[in-house]
Amino acid sequence: MQSDKLRLSTKSPNPAALDVLVQEIADVANRNGRVFVYGVGREGLMLKALSMRLFHFGLSTHCVFDMNTPPIGPSDLLISSVGPGGFSTVDAISGVAKSNGARVLLLTAQPDSGSSMKYTSVVAYIPAQMMADDKAGDGEKERPLLPMGSVYEGTMFVLFEMVVFKLGEILKQSPEDVE
Repeated sequence: MQSDKLRLSTKSPNPAALDVLVQEIADVANRNGRVFVYGVGREGLMLKALSMRLFHFGLSTHCVFDMNTPPIGPSDLLISSVGPGGFSTVDAISGVAKSNGARVLLLTAQPDSGSSMKYTSVVAYIPAQMMADDKAGDGEKERPLLPMGSVYEGTMFVLFEMVVFKLGEILKQSPEDVE
């Protein structure tokens, strides 16, 4: 079954994460801005992988807390991930980015709650199990699909590959151009 748009969820009232990410990254490329990424744990590792792929497209990308990360500014985009909707480090970094005039894109599995929502310009909803979802209710022991929230990070990986594919078309770069 083919559709005009690749979507992670057709039941969500939120725009497709793929569309949000592609649009925001294309916009920052058009204004010659930089992309910054931040996430904790495995989410952060997935964002570092995305950062590397964006660098291959010739975009200026930086991982927050790397030694060579410049200050974020008004033409820039911060992409952060916080599956459960809020972490104090994401809040602090997003707050600085927003106060410096940057756009803040938040990836999350909890788009309707969480402390990080107040700092975001746009939310990319990833409807996937995360570590906070691993506990079964009513005292029953239930085995999660994948333990430790791995579905969320795995979904990020697949989503980012789709983003890279779409951006290649938009930025008019072939696979040979980015090797």
